Amino acid sequence: MSPELHAVVLADDPRSRVRIAGLAARERAIRVARKVGATHASTSRLLVIRADQLVHTPLVQPLATATQTALAIGGDGAYAGAFVATGADAARAIAELGAGASDEHVAAGFPDAARIRHGELARAPIGTPAERRAAHRMLYRILIKPQDNAITRYAYRPISFPLTRLLVWTPITPNQISYLVAAIVALGCWITAHASDRAALVGTVVVLAASYLDCCDGEVARVKLLSSRLGAWIDTIVDELSSVGYMVAIGWHCHLAYGPSFFGTPPFDPWLVAIAASVVTYLWTIYCIYYNIIVAVGSANSQDYVGRFEVVPGGQPNTVRLRPAVVAAIAAPKQLPPVVRWLATYAPYVVRRDFISWGAVVLAALHWTHVAFAMLVAGGVVTFVIVTIDHVRLRALRRAAERRGLIVESP
Repeated sequence: MSPELHAVVLADDPRSRVRIAGLAARERAIRVARKVGATHASTSRLLVIRADQLVHTPLVQPLATATQTALAIGGDGAYAGAFVATGADAARAIAELGAGASDEHVAAGFPDAARIRHGELARAPIGTPAERRAAHRMLYRILIKPQDNAITRYAYRPISFPLTRLLVWTPITPNQISYLVAAIVALGCWITAHASDRAALVGTVVVLAASYLDCCDGEVARVKLLSSRLGAWIDTIVDELSSVGYMVAIGWHCHLAYGPSFFGTPPFDPWLVAIAASVVTYLWTIYCIYYNIIVAVGSANSQDYVGRFEVVPGGQPNTVRLRPAVVAAIAAPKQLPPVVRWLATYAPYVVRRDFISWGAVVLAALHWTHVAFAMLVAGGVVTFVIVTIDHVRLRALRRAAERRGLIVESP
């Protein structure tokens, strides 16, 4: 483990007060320092960041793990405006900075320092209007998540990005956006849970609108460096309760609109039975998914769910850890037809919340709310079966390791 890291942010240049995406450059530099675990100034291990440019975490993340004096450098090999100094170098850096020396001058006095190339999207100049516009564009590139599927990337992000660009200039926090999403979803579910087809359509559209706003909380958090584990869990809980709430609402709508007579003369109301069964399967599925990502993956994002694991040696004696199993690719005997390739690429998206939200609107517009509810119930059952099998397999792996007297490391 690296020694405690302390920080100084140099914010005497007027450019440090320039606001990019609603945040002054000096405040962004401070948040970047906190993001990598730095605190106040000290003479033990010192991180120095120059805030006359837009800086992002990849500028200093490589420095945070350095145990010796190290300089961040750019692609041209030049000093990039951040360094870590240790021991006597840290004491000298504080003294020289306090006497008015520039960070470039201080960094030049470390001829033996390690030179660490910074990561992508790490910094950008902000001295001119053109540079600030370029800095904006660079910063918003971090909003593209590797987990984004085609529907998210092409149907949701083009609308959520402009909303995010407005929200970052306000004092609204990502958690407050999540609370607002929860309130809008609750309103949409209440409207949906009425007998009329018009109410079902309006309520479903409101829930869809909430899903667009739901994209913004994470985007604002990443742009303004406000991500937190609590925020991730709030967003996750709102997402899951939204799914369960809408399923109950559309089922109740079908109960009111169609009644038991839709199925002939059953001795019970099939709509209510389906709602109850779906709530049970949804809740169990949620439990299995979050057991998986918390206990085995170490995440708060359901998109990180892993179906299969393998046991590998841990970092300490008598320990093991769970690693996602590599699924061997199946080679096709011949080139697949274009239609089959298209289905293989996009068919998995139909079980994603992004697709379901739009699909529910289309079906409600066609007055096929009973079809929407049936698809939600069927999808819940299929997912229930899949995650239950994965859950039993995961539990068995952990029990097998424990029976051998091994300790399963936390992710």
